Amino acid sequence: MKTVLLIEDDVVLRKNTAELLELANYKVIKASNGKTGITLAKKHQPDIIVCDIMMPELDGYSALEKLSKNKATKYIPFIFLSAKTERNDVRKGMNLGADDYITKPFTEDDLICAIESRLAKVSLLKELHQSQEKDPVLRDRNEIMTLNDLKNFFDDHGNPFSFNTEDVIYREGDHSNFIYLITTGAVKCYKIDDKGKELVTALYKEDDLFGYTSFTQNTPHKETATALAKTKLLGISIIDFNNLLSKNHKVLFEIIDLLTDDLSVVKEQLLQMAYGTVNKKTAATILKFAEKINRKPDDPIKISRNDLASVAGIAPETLIRTLTEFKKQGIIKAEGRNFKVVNIQKLKSLI
Repeated sequence: MKTVLLIEDDVVLRKNTAELLELANYKVIKASNGKTGITLAKKHQPDIIVCDIMMPELDGYSALEKLSKNKATKYIPFIFLSAKTERNDVRKGMNLGADDYITKPFTEDDLICAIESRLAKVSLLKELHQSQEKDPVLRDRNEIMTLNDLKNFFDDHGNPFSFNTEDVIYREGDHSNFIYLITTGAVKCYKIDDKGKELVTALYKEDDLFGYTSFTQNTPHKETATALAKTKLLGISIIDFNNLLSKNHKVLFEIIDLLTDDLSVVKEQLLQMAYGTVNKKTAATILKFAEKINRKPDDPIKISRNDLASVAGIAPETLIRTLTEFKKQGIIKAEGRNFKVVNIQKLKSLI
C-alpha cells in the first residue's frame, strides 16, 4: 500500500480528500500546515506528497523548497493542490520542482490519475536505474548510437533558425558552418547550370538532416538551399559536430550511409526506420505506464507528456511530434496538459 502525505489547512477538504484516497487503497497521513507537513515527511517518508499552496505557518511553496533541500525528502513526488489558477502561480510552483498541480475544485479521477501517473513514473525510473547498474551497455544512456539519437541531440542542443518561404538558407560556395535538422517546413536544394537552368538536387521535409557537405570540415556548399515554406531549423556547428562524432563512434556507420548513399529512396527508408524507432519507444513506454497504473481495462489512461518523455528518454519536441501522429491515427486524445489512450490495442500493434 502506497502512502500519501496530504498537507491541507481546510478541515473539510482535508477530511474529504483523505477519504477519497483511502477508498482508492492509499494510506493517508494528514497535516494542517506546511510546517507540520515537513516534520511528517521526514518521519514517515511517504511515497508522494499532495500539498495546498496558501496555508498558515508555512505555505506550500516554502514547504516544497525546504523538502527539496533535504536529502531524505528531495526525491519524493510533490503535487500542488490549490485554487490559485493564475499562470504565474503555477509556473512558480513548477519552477520550484513540483511534479504537477491540481486546481480546486477537482474530481476524484483528477486526483487519482495525477497520483498514479507520478508513482508510475518513479517506479519506472527506479527500474531503469537498476537495469543500468546491472547492464554496462545500458549504463551510458547519453551515448549517441543511431540517427534517431542524433536527431534527439539536435532537439536538445541545436541553434534555432527561422526562414520564410523562398528565403535562402545557404548559397552554393558558402562555407558549411552548420548541419541542420528540419523541425517544421521543407527545404529545396538546387544548382544552376551554365544556361541558368535550375536543377533540383534534393528535397527535404520535417525531421530530415541536411547541409552535410562534410561532417568534419568547413568545406563550401556545392548547392543552394531555400525554404519551400515557413521553415524552422536546428543547427549544430561543424566544430561541435566533429567533437560529437569523436565521442560517439557507433553512430559513424549511419553517418557514412548518409554521406555515400545518393539514392533518395534508400535515404527515405533510413529516415523512416529512425523515426519508427521513436514511435516504438513511445508506444512501449505508454504501455509501461498503463501496466504501472493498472486501471480497469476499459478505463482511459491519463499521462503527462513530461512524465512520458523523461521515462522514454525522448526529447520533448520529438515526443510531441510522435504524439501528434498518434492522435491522427486515433490512438490517443489530448486532454489539456495530459493525453488519454483511447485505443490500446492499436498502440500495442506498434511494438
